[in-house]
Amino acid sequence: MIEGSRIRLKTRQPAAVAMGSAVGALLDPRRADLIAALDELAYVTMRAREVHDFWHTLFDLPTNLIGETALKVIEFEQMGLPICLLSVVGGTARFSEKQRKMFYRHYFLWAIRAGMQCIDLMCVYYEQHFHEDLEDVRRKLQIVPSPIVP
Repeated sequence: MIEGSRIRLKTRQPAAVAMGSAVGALLDPRRADLIAALDELAYVTMRAREVHDFWHTLFDLPTNLIGETALKVIEFEQMGLPICLLSVVGGTARFSEKQRKMFYRHYFLWAIRAGMQCIDLMCVYYEQHFHEDLEDVRRKLQIVPSPIVP
């Protein structure tokens, strides 16, 4: 590389250049592959949001901070997305000492095992199972509900 051949950008300029490049790629008819990939990513992201509530029911997790954090552990095991792990770190940071002990004693290891042993839950067409008994669906999907905490 030739010394000084790089264009030095100020703080906000790299983001503007990246955004301009992305918009340019989207407007380029030769980049249909990028548009298709973005459509697929948008579908997967939307589906992850949709099934989140189903997972609360399937894993028998409450919608409080402990339940949400445990579900994020399962989501990380299922999808491998770093944001799920960051949510676990953020969630546990907000716990009281009592909540933290309960989470690590009863939920954390269970959530890791539960997320690893069930089938790939992102590929399930949940809407086809609405008429079935919850226990039957759990058995088919190899889901172990959350532990009963005293």
